[in-house]
Amino acid sequence: MDIFIQQIVNGLVLGSIYALIALGYTMVYGILGIINFAHGDVLMIGALTALSAILGLQKFFPGLPEWLTLVIATLIAMPVCAVLAYTIERVAYRPLRNAPRLAPLITAIGVSIILQTMGMLIWSRNPLNPLTFPQLLPSSPIDIGSTGATITGKEIVIIGMALMVMAGLLTLVNRTKLGRAMRATAENQKVAGLMGVNPNFVISATFMIGAALAALAGVMMATNYGNAHFYMGFIPGLKAFTAAVLGGIGNLAGAMVGGMLLGLIEALGAGYIGDLTGGVFGSNYQDVFAFIVLITVLVFRPSGIMGERVSERA
Repeated sequence: MDIFIQQIVNGLVLGSIYALIALGYTMVYGILGIINFAHGDVLMIGALTALSAILGLQKFFPGLPEWLTLVIATLIAMPVCAVLAYTIERVAYRPLRNAPRLAPLITAIGVSIILQTMGMLIWSRNPLNPLTFPQLLPSSPIDIGSTGATITGKEIVIIGMALMVMAGLLTLVNRTKLGRAMRATAENQKVAGLMGVNPNFVISATFMIGAALAALAGVMMATNYGNAHFYMGFIPGLKAFTAAVLGGIGNLAGAMVGGMLLGLIEALGAGYIGDLTGGVFGSNYQDVFAFIVLITVLVFRPSGIMGERVSERA
C-alpha cells in the first residue's frame, strides 16, 4: 500500500506538469487546428531562462529568500516565453495560416530544432551533463499519515500551483472578454471578425498564454528533477501531446484530466513494471506507457475522453 500511495503522489506531480504543457497544445489546436510541436522546447527556454535569472539574483541579491528568488525567476521566464511564442506565431505560423496542414507541422519541427539549437548555444551543449537547477523549495520528506509514503514541500507546491493555474485559465476562458473572443475565434474566425473580434490578436494571445504556462511547467520540472538542459522539453512535450489527445484535444478540461491521468498511469507503471515482468523491465521503461496510451486512444477513441467534434476548416 505504501508503494501504491507513493506512486500516486509521484503521478500527481508528473500529471500536474503534463497538464500545464498540454493546455498549450489544446488551446492552439482548438483555435487554429494545428499541433505546435515546438511547444515542448518553449518549456526548455523557460526553465533555462529561470535558471539564469536565479543565478543572477543569487549573485547580486544574496540575501533574498530562496522562495522569492524562485518566484521572481519564474515571473521573468514567463513573459520571455510569451514574447518568444508571439514571435514564433508571427513569423512561422501566421504566413502559413491558409496553407495545407502539413506545412505548419513541418514548420513546427523546424522551429523546435531552432529552439533546441539556441538552448544548446546559450546554455548547455551536453544533455548527459545537465546544468544543476538550485533547490529553492523544501525537499525534506513529509510522512503521509501512517502509510509509509512521503511527499515533499516542493511537490505540494507543484501540485497546488498547477491546480490554481488551471482553475484560473478556465475562469479566463469562460468568464472574461478575452475568453469569449477565444471561443468565438475557435468557432469561426471570419464570423468572429465580422462581430468585432480581432482574430490575429486572439491567436497571438493564445500562443502567449500557452507559452507562459509552458514556462511555469518548465520551472516546475527543473525544480522537481534538479537539472535543466537544451533537450529537456522534447519528451515531456510528446507526453503532453499524448495527454491532450487522451483528454480530447481542443478541450481545456480534457487536457487537464488527460495530463493527470497520464502522470498516474506512468508513475504506477514505473512502480509495478518490475514486479509484473519478473525484473526483466525496470522503471527506466516508464516512457513507454505514454505512447501505449497514445496508440490505444487513437485506435479506440480518437476524440479522447472529453473530446468534442471540431468543425472542418476550409
